[in-house]
Amino acid sequence: MAVISDLPLFPLSTVLFPGAPLSLYIFEDRYKQMMARCLQTREPFGVVLIKEGVEALGPLAKPHTIGCTAQIAEVHPLDEGQMNILAVGQERFRILSLSHDQPYLMGTVELYPLNVVEPRRLSQADRRLRPWVERYVETLARVGGVPFDTGQLPADPLGLAYLAAALLQIPPAQKQALLAAEQAVTLLDDLCAIYRREAVLLDAMIAQSSREPEGPFSLN
Repeated sequence: MAVISDLPLFPLSTVLFPGAPLSLYIFEDRYKQMMARCLQTREPFGVVLIKEGVEALGPLAKPHTIGCTAQIAEVHPLDEGQMNILAVGQERFRILSLSHDQPYLMGTVELYPLNVVEPRRLSQADRRLRPWVERYVETLARVGGVPFDTGQLPADPLGLAYLAAALLQIPPAQKQALLAAEQAVTLLDDLCAIYRREAVLLDAMIAQSSREPEGPFSLN
């Protein structure tokens, strides 16, 4: 596995997946320094879910060991060195060691790609998962009044899996378990089980909402 030394790490209360966008408001001095470094070197930083601690204005949080590199795509400078950035998830990694030599967290990490040992089983898992993801996003699009073409979903199984994981509205700890999956087939199978459950819950919520009375007051 490829090893990256001195990767700046950003502990957050969110889980980033490869290919997924991440919007950040940078206001702390330590993270201004981090982003200035990444912009100067054009190198990524690592996003890791917080295991213990808080995101901002406190001691550096203790992260989970599996994270995702993020490449800065857009920067919008603000007053006093603050900025809004848009980054995109790139590759999974596993932390080997941590360093506190900088104001922000640094790590030596190794890239941690999903293990694809049986392409035939992966294709089968993709065929099981894809209809559930299509149903889920079509329902959300219909409720939100925003059309969505399911043909825009990634054609490759891993791309679909990472997008599906990013779209889910589930607790960060559950998303972290998905990010940490070792086997590609396991990830797709786990996602399929979650999407089956979430699709049913979403349908039930929509049905309940449509049955609720308007309340004691009329708009007329």
